[in-house]
Amino acid sequence: SNSKKGNVSSSRKHTLKSCMLALAKDWLEAEALEKVKERERYMEENCPPLEMSHSKDDLMELCKKMYDKINVIDEERYNLEYKVIMVCNEVLDLNIKIVDLRGKFKKPALKKVRMSADAMLQALLGSKHKVTMDLRSNLKQVKKDEKKEDKELRDVGDWRKNIDDKAGMDGRKKMFQGDN
Repeated sequence: SNSKKGNVSSSRKHTLKSCMLALAKDWLEAEALEKVKERERYMEENCPPLEMSHSKDDLMELCKKMYDKINVIDEERYNLEYKVIMVCNEVLDLNIKIVDLRGKFKKPALKKVRMSADAMLQALLGSKHKVTMDLRSNLKQVKKDEKKEDKELRDVGDWRKNIDDKAGMDGRKKMFQGDN
């Protein structure tokens, strides 16, 4: 009795399936029996038992009666068939209309649109509501402290002077001694 879906053992599934099939079989048998009884009732009501007389005139009269009944039944059958065909045609027409309507109101493929947060809010809330969303105003302000050493490394100065200083033996001597 777990509340999780699909947590039934295979033997339990097999048992349930067997029970369902047995029940369906019983229902089909009962339905078939009911149809047979219904047919017998109909035959008793509409077709009285045949009383055979030996005269030719009686047999002719019986044939005429049967022929008239056959005509009435054929007419009823024709009317019912006509009604069935009309209903089927109406169903087909309605299905065609449904397909047509689905085609007419086809949803367009949506395109990606670049939109600011303010424009999005205005589209959602309408033009009456004035909401501004300056996302940058909520950011923390950070002050950048520059170290002296970093600045010296960046400010190399005139590169030609640098090269001249390092040129020759004096320049190489200075590089090894360091900048005093």
